[in-house]
Amino acid sequence: MPVKIKFAAPAVFRGSLGRKLLLGAGLAVAACFVLFACVFGFYYFKYSRIVDQRLEKPLFAATAKIYAAPSELRPGQKFSAHYIAQELRTAGYTVQGEGKASPMGTFSEGPESLTVHPGPQSFHAPDGATITFDKGAISEITGDQGQQLAAYELEPLLITDLSDQNRSKRRLVTYDEIPHNLVNAVVAIEDRRFFTHGGVDYIRLLGAARNDLSHKHTYMEGGSTLTMQLARGFFLTPAKRFKRKFLEIVITFQLEHRFTKPKIFEMYANQVPLGQRGSFSINGFGEAAKAYFGKDVRQLTLPESALLAGLIQSPSRLNPLRHPERAMTRRNLVLDSMVEIGAITKDQAEQAKASPLNVVPGAVDAGEAPYFVDLVREQLAQRLGGDEYNQQGLRIYTSLDPQLQAEASAAVEESMKNVDRQVEALHARRVKAGDDSPIIYPQVALVALNPHTGQVLALVGGRNYGASQFNHAVSHRPTGSIFKPFVYAAAFNTSLAGSQLTNSSGASATFTPVTILNDEETTFTFAGGQTYSPHNFKDEYRGAVTAREALMHSLNNATISLAEMVGYNNVASLARDAGIKSARGTPAMAIGSYDATPLEMSGAYTVFADNGVKIDPWMLASVRNPNGDVMNDYTPITKPVLDPRAAYLTLSLMQNVLNGGTGSVVRSMGFTAPAAGKTGTSHDAWFAGFTSNLLCIVWVGNDDYSDIKIEGAHAAAPIWADFMKRAVALPQYSDTKDFVPPPGIVQVRLDKATNLLADAACPDNGYYAAFLDGTQPTDTCDHANGDQRNLFQRIFGLGEKPSTPAQVPITQTAPALQPTQPATQQTLATAQTQPAPQQEQPKKKHGFFAKLFGKKDDTKQQNPPPPQ
Repeated sequence: MPVKIKFAAPAVFRGSLGRKLLLGAGLAVAACFVLFACVFGFYYFKYSRIVDQRLEKPLFAATAKIYAAPSELRPGQKFSAHYIAQELRTAGYTVQGEGKASPMGTFSEGPESLTVHPGPQSFHAPDGATITFDKGAISEITGDQGQQLAAYELEPLLITDLSDQNRSKRRLVTYDEIPHNLVNAVVAIEDRRFFTHGGVDYIRLLGAARNDLSHKHTYMEGGSTLTMQLARGFFLTPAKRFKRKFLEIVITFQLEHRFTKPKIFEMYANQVPLGQRGSFSINGFGEAAKAYFGKDVRQLTLPESALLAGLIQSPSRLNPLRHPERAMTRRNLVLDSMVEIGAITKDQAEQAKASPLNVVPGAVDAGEAPYFVDLVREQLAQRLGGDEYNQQGLRIYTSLDPQLQAEASAAVEESMKNVDRQVEALHARRVKAGDDSPIIYPQVALVALNPHTGQVLALVGGRNYGASQFNHAVSHRPTGSIFKPFVYAAAFNTSLAGSQLTNSSGASATFTPVTILNDEETTFTFAGGQTYSPHNFKDEYRGAVTAREALMHSLNNATISLAEMVGYNNVASLARDAGIKSARGTPAMAIGSYDATPLEMSGAYTVFADNGVKIDPWMLASVRNPNGDVMNDYTPITKPVLDPRAAYLTLSLMQNVLNGGTGSVVRSMGFTAPAAGKTGTSHDAWFAGFTSNLLCIVWVGNDDYSDIKIEGAHAAAPIWADFMKRAVALPQYSDTKDFVPPPGIVQVRLDKATNLLADAACPDNGYYAAFLDGTQPTDTCDHANGDQRNLFQRIFGLGEKPSTPAQVPITQTAPALQPTQPATQQTLATAQTQPAPQQEQPKKKHGFFAKLFGKKDDTKQQNPPPPQ
């Protein structure tokens, strides 16, 4: 039977006094409720207007997107269909027939082929292509109409979004692009009831308040829901106060009222801070996927998704690069949470826990080419005006090759360890000698470009972008001896113009690689009586040397003596035309006392690598609107500044620098491709060089302009060699070729002792040299003394024995020679060659009949290989 239970009111509430107290308490509660409702209503409507104003603009700035240069495919390259398909996916292409077609384009795969269909927003014209593969390489490329194609360019890949004014980076993603595993991971660890609550999880909120009041802080769980975190991130300061928490709730209700749960999650996924890489803050899962894993967010695996979700709590404390153990512990906790909500199975979690973190060190600094991007930003501001362009979502297509950029960054990072060891050894010696000055670790810059187009393919502006954003690739520094080739080029140019070099004594002759120069300690007089007394490295002088030797061994005084004969102003004029704007007509100019930037020097060296044509280095290719429509296209600026023959003759001298001169460390490190270059040492260390398809400048020096005290051959050249070895291993740079001389150039093999034509009678120590046709020697080394009698005549004393002619270097009186006249022994060997004192070596023996009849073996002069 039912039982009635009566509750007696407490004694204090019995009677009239009790009823009054109860009534008063009720009125107080009602008053508090009304007050709270009024305050809440006030702030609700106040922040309703604030939210409206904020939502009138895009939630996230539509910053410009920076794209790399398109990759070029050619038959014979070792690429697989899978690799190219992955590149297309990364570029935003979708598989044809699978869901909605991407506006960037689609592709389809066959058993041994892949067909590309560019879309309306593609960088390229709508023409597609079919790429056929055989044995791991591209065998054929055909166009849409079945025509054979020599090459085909893929869609340019996104490098990065430009950072905003706060140096934050984000890659916007839509909810549909976010992997389900990532959604589940975030919900499991941050807000399990996200898809069911109205914006505020009151149970978690009360728990967090209790912890705050008791000063018990935990890293396990906070009180804010995803919507509350979004409200705080968009509208409020991070200060932890009761008022802020109250306003969070107010704005949360606004957001929940206006947006669906997927849209709220999408906004959260693009806003959430996820760490710091270098000087940039990483915001959103799109940017974090690229920064930590080097991939698109859509490609994230389960353990990678769990790691990113775990970072939300404390991105700095859980940074997987600095604290991998903490990051892994947190990731595994996220995986367990996903099991608890039924998002994954226990077996899936255990399998994911067994995988390593797989983070990519230096993804932002290396892969995103921050120094390069900074220069692009500056050029955009100059050409488009102000910073407004970075709010329009423009697509910026650039010259960068991401693969080569990664190799450049790796080569710099690895090779600078060797430079540091040398710096530390020098510092240890100074300390031992009583010098307690602090150690200074030098900075570095590397610029690589296509020598025939000026396209800047890779650029490193410093050791660590996070530590210093100062871009040394555009810092003016004295060029040192990498300037010297311009002296020799000016000399060749002068000869080609029909002029002859004349020294202070009045002697004149046409300049060739075997012109004798004076390498002695000299005081040079210029500009109205000013004097300049340079020194060679280690104060070592070689006396009379050929021009070839002078550049090969980077002899200062010999080079200045040549500049004096050419005319200092003529050399300076050529250098300025090549882009070295600071050059002035003084003796010091000849050995690189005037400054230029590494980027400027890369442009200047295109003169030698591209047949005398100066090409300005460029980084901007095209600017397009968000739909892919062209707004501006940019073309390279070119200017012929040097006769192609003079350019090649200088190049041939620079080949000797690598093959036996100051740059021989490049060969000793295993770089064997045909190349030309020049070391440079001032207070800084330089190396400039190029192959048939890649030009690279390396600079190493101290920010305070103090002397690095390491030669270019030991600091910069090894970096160059390491980078170029990496470069030629890439398919697009592997097809290096010999340098091709232009018409009017001949190559001959000369004897080292006499600098005359080498034949079978000469010691086997000859070398090849390039000459302007008509200026090469015609006499052979065994006729150096003018005795042209055969052995029979010599044995029996028959015939007239000529007197030995004096061999007069160009620094003495010599007969003139026009470049179009055929060279003779008297005009060339006498006027331009003087054998350097060398230890006599045995000559190679002739056959008996050759000796008897005075014949010589000329077979070695037929089809000589390229100059060494």
